[in-house]
Amino acid sequence: MQYGICNLGIVPIRLEPSDTSEMVTQSLYGDFFKVLEQRKKWSRIRFAYDKYEGWIDNKQYLEIEEDSYKLLSKADIHLSKDLIEYVSDAEGNLYPIPLGSDLNGLSLLNHDFEGNRLVSNSLKSNILKTSFLYLNAPYLWGGKTPFGIDCSGFTQMVYKLNGHKLLRDASEQATQGEALSFIEESEPGDLAFFDNTEGHIVHVGIIMEDNYIIHAHGKVRIDRLDHSGIYNIEKNMHTHKLRVIKKII
Repeated sequence: MQYGICNLGIVPIRLEPSDTSEMVTQSLYGDFFKVLEQRKKWSRIRFAYDKYEGWIDNKQYLEIEEDSYKLLSKADIHLSKDLIEYVSDAEGNLYPIPLGSDLNGLSLLNHDFEGNRLVSNSLKSNILKTSFLYLNAPYLWGGKTPFGIDCSGFTQMVYKLNGHKLLRDASEQATQGEALSFIEESEPGDLAFFDNTEGHIVHVGIIMEDNYIIHAHGKVRIDRLDHSGIYNIEKNMHTHKLRVIKKII
């Protein structure tokens, strides 16, 4: 088994081993993973954080030893705190990294970081405050940053920055936590899931106070939430059908 770590700020992870294949998620700086299959140009990987799989360009990660992978897996949380930060190499070259990048691999990558960081032993969970950091970020299928993000990437990153682990896709996140019977039972920071006409869960958002929800739809936006689903005041219609509400924390 081989192992790797992402040594660049934002790297696309593809459905198939091709530059033209759709992006299913992103690897942020410091993400580490198992290499399940390696080809001349591409590697199929499984992330340590959420077990998500996809294809990464071999030029966009660094191979590491199994012992390093295990140490990273046991390490406390150290994440970049600001919208954009920089790491530097031995020659003084700067590499931009986005909000929520994993800083535990700095020594492996021979990088220095002098910016602000979130550390697990000092985290105070504030889901809504963190979610506002992504407000108006454009929707991007597979995205996980304030420069482009999808609905489940949004919820995953917000929870990650507060020290709580979510899986990658909305349908996977819906298997976590405790189901609530009514909206009235929910609290700010709980998750609401929405399904399509076939009954498949395809959307997720974070519940706010006073029957509002923040979610990624066109952009990260705030809409009304009722027993039917998400109501878009601008369109004067419901855009998503409510399936279940979950308490994760």
